Amino acid sequence: MHDSPLLIQGYASLWGVADLNGDVVAKGAFVDSLRQTGIAGVRMLHQHESRAVVGVWDAMAEDERGLFVRGRIADWSAEARYAQALSRAGALDGLSIGFRAARARRDGRLRVLSGVELWEVSLVTFPMLPGARFRVV
Repeated sequence: MHDSPLLIQGYASLWGVADLNGDVVAKGAFVDSLRQTGIAGVRMLHQHESRAVVGVWDAMAEDERGLFVRGRIADWSAEARYAQALSRAGALDGLSIGFRAARARRDGRLRVLSGVELWEVSLVTFPMLPGARFRVV
């Protein structure tokens, strides 16, 4: 039994890549939100389930590729231990953002998000943005 946090890192969002819902995030979209709430205001959930806070984010930054995140999956609940086990096994590696669009414009079938209020970054089985993935550090 492992009773320490599991370190993970990856990309919760990628610039200029349309997700399966037709949303595209523009570089700089998270700056205002992170300045207002800090990473402490962004929850780590399992499958977007608000009752399933499974860890904490330690770092979150926009870089040339997208929104890079680093955090720890905890062992404080059955759900967190489950997320740890799935991640260790390589069965869980998707990331997905929970947000409200603050600024967006239409570009044909796409919605380009230039301002996003970020609430949470979830560990998910099937990310809406297939390239949004994490790995165990």
